Amino acid sequence: MVAGICAGAVAAAVLAAGTGGAHGYWMRTDARFAPPSALVPSAAVTYDMALVPAAAWIEVSQRTEESGATTVKLRVDGLKPGHEYGVHVHQKPCAADPAAAGGHYQHEKGTDEAHVNAANEVWLDFTADDHGAGAASARHDWGFRQGEASSVVIHDMPGTHGTRVACFTVPFGWTAGTS
Repeated sequence: MVAGICAGAVAAAVLAAGTGGAHGYWMRTDARFAPPSALVPSAAVTYDMALVPAAAWIEVSQRTEESGATTVKLRVDGLKPGHEYGVHVHQKPCAADPAAAGGHYQHEKGTDEAHVNAANEVWLDFTADDHGAGAASARHDWGFRQGEASSVVIHDMPGTHGTRVACFTVPFGWTAGTS
């Protein structure tokens, strides 16, 4: 089974490489969730196995056009059926401590109502279906600044507040026009 896990990790890394340059940036990556203490570490970490069980699956893709407009898509499977989740792009990579992912990535930084909203952040809230699957997409006319978007955090409820129940480190990219 270890060979299967390693092969999956290699496939995910190849898909995550993305393309960039004058025509924008594109990438897609996926992983299976594992607890922080797992023998085989994963880029997808679950902190609450009742809501995001070990071996649940996540896929994130990004397409940034030459103009800088960015679309982020999320797909998940194996989560708690019928549950509503809040999902946001965060600033830092995942770690054993849920707080390590930092705050939400913001196009214009700030803490007031004008800054903490779906137009200034990437929100991917969804409700898991009867089988625990879900999907969401967000499109903005702006792109990520280099090195400032590093993960997708799943919260126990939609909106801006809630407990962090899982985290997925994602190789978000940028294009020269979005710095």
